[in-house]
Amino acid sequence: MASTGPPQSLKRSDTSLTREGDQLIITPLGAGNEVGRSCVYMSYKGKTILFDCGIHPAYSGMAGLPYFDEIDPSTIDVLLVTHFHLDHAASLPYFLEKTTFKGRVFMTHATKAIYKLLLSDYVKVSKFQLKICYMMNKTFFAPWIKLRVIDFHQTLEVNGIRFWCYTAGHVLGAAMFMVDIAGVRVLYTGDYSCEEDRHLRAAEIPQFSPDICIIESTYGVQLHQPRNVREKCFTDVIHSTISQGGHVLTPAFALGRAQELLLILDEYWSNHPELHNIPIYYASPLAKSPSVVMASPSGLQSGLSRQLFEMWFSDKKNACYTWVHYISFSAHADFAQTSTFLKELMPPNIIPVHGEANEMGRLKQKLITQFAYRNTNYFPKELSVG
Repeated sequence: MASTGPPQSLKRSDTSLTREGDQLIITPLGAGNEVGRSCVYMSYKGKTILFDCGIHPAYSGMAGLPYFDEIDPSTIDVLLVTHFHLDHAASLPYFLEKTTFKGRVFMTHATKAIYKLLLSDYVKVSKFQLKICYMMNKTFFAPWIKLRVIDFHQTLEVNGIRFWCYTAGHVLGAAMFMVDIAGVRVLYTGDYSCEEDRHLRAAEIPQFSPDICIIESTYGVQLHQPRNVREKCFTDVIHSTISQGGHVLTPAFALGRAQELLLILDEYWSNHPELHNIPIYYASPLAKSPSVVMASPSGLQSGLSRQLFEMWFSDKKNACYTWVHYISFSAHADFAQTSTFLKELMPPNIIPVHGEANEMGRLKQKLITQFAYRNTNYFPKELSVG
């Protein structure tokens, strides 16, 4: 069924590469010129792969799905899911049950375990149209047996398609997939981070240079502040607010960044005895006295974080880390990480995805300048911006 959300200008045209008379086709069905509904179709020598199967959180119902009507799902051999985030995996139940897809689905052990919990919770709180929510709730567990797991660095083969995966950082279980079809290698990074933190390893640099790298471009040419600077700013504001008798609200994603921020606070608390009687709550409305509360959702659009924000924000003693104090602990690669990753990898063909169109354009131009000494192709040649 077609998606009817944003205008067609957000869709990106096919990227076609020719090698020895065979055409390799890569088509973003989502996240081509946007962040959301990651889903990339690839076909070569009669073999077909789909990378990720997400939704767009900004659109409701069918409009949030990838453009599945652009392909024939029955021809897809393998669907590879990089991690459990909804914008990369939440349309999987629909794709498995409501299309002609008959292939096999792979993800890492951690992704499968967390994805089941995350999607079940999402169905309960989603603003999806009722019929979509009902369908997902009723059919999600039926195809669960179809989801197979893969270990990092394990090589599998399905219908002549060889593939394996590397640690991607980002969140627990996140993977970058390398696919080999008849000797042509394609790396799909999904979301990745080359910065090691307290609970995740940094993304690996594959030992094989791919012929094509499909790479996330979320931050384009932007640079993250040094980690120590961000952490100091974070803990300084919290300490100051607590000293004034206030509450600190930290809106955060329920999985991934929340655990990292709690580890930062645990370390800071252990080094500051004067804070030992100050509680830190995770997703709890119980905070009465001065305290730190971490709650989801990160956007304050609903749920506990919104309730606490409305309850506390009229008092100037309190602090909120979204609009008043913005500190990014994003687990996405910035330009420095992207350029270093590509310098090490040296792929002859680069396809950016998962980014806003203008930011992707700036990234492309900066990479062309930085790697002018290399014969590298960037696709698509032009980005269509509505």
